[in-house]
Amino acid sequence: MTLLEALILGVLQGLTEFLPVSSSGHLEIGKVLLSLKLAGNESLMFTVVVHFATALATMFVYRKDIGRLLNGLLQFKNNDETRFAGLVLISMVPAGIVGLLFEKEIETLFEGRIALVGSMLIVTGLLLFIADKSRTTLKKITPLSAFVVGIAQAIAILPGISRSGATISTSVILGIDRDNAARFSFLMVIPIIFGKIILDAGDLIQELSEIQGTATVPFSAMAGGFISAFVVGVLACRLMISMVKNAQLKYFSFYCFVVGFISIVSYYYY
Repeated sequence: MTLLEALILGVLQGLTEFLPVSSSGHLEIGKVLLSLKLAGNESLMFTVVVHFATALATMFVYRKDIGRLLNGLLQFKNNDETRFAGLVLISMVPAGIVGLLFEKEIETLFEGRIALVGSMLIVTGLLLFIADKSRTTLKKITPLSAFVVGIAQAIAILPGISRSGATISTSVILGIDRDNAARFSFLMVIPIIFGKIILDAGDLIQELSEIQGTATVPFSAMAGGFISAFVVGVLACRLMISMVKNAQLKYFSFYCFVVGFISIVSYYYY
């Protein structure tokens, strides 16, 4: 992987992380279009690094909300902040279980399986279309709904299933208003990304120490992908905060249908 290729993939990650069109799916499509031949562990490592960058972008954009959340938690009282933190913890359970129990199986999914990505993009499109037809109410997020949204996030580990699309759509289908759905969707992923980084810290450090040797993803490319994903992620996140509230999810679903179909056709006929 060259620096230019990493920058392109970083921009792709930054843009698609906050659109309900699957950033992981587009990353895999991007790797195929760039003719990148990466081992499963290297491909997954690059994916984790750029996802970490967009998690930091989310923290930067929502820094005031996070500051209020931390301030409320430090008061050690049963306030809105502690309740919100509890809901985030509940939403982490499904993805945490899937990540711990099926780590090796998940790794094999990030090896240019373009047909799988295309199929899952179509599933994402169906979910977005159903959500667009759902009636939105002013329901608040409850422990049960947080867990259900967490299940959607766990399923979104599959490349091609949009994490934001799955979690926002699930929230809307459950009757949660789009503003809270978007806010919860963007903030709930932060602990998951940091947890993944912490759990894989040893392996990542070992990989990075060998990266100048035989690895196909040099350190400069990894850093370039991280920086471009962060910068573009900040811009895209700010844009989507204003767009998600009024966006027509069906238009994103049509996009997923088209890209998914093209991906499947290209796999079988090219």
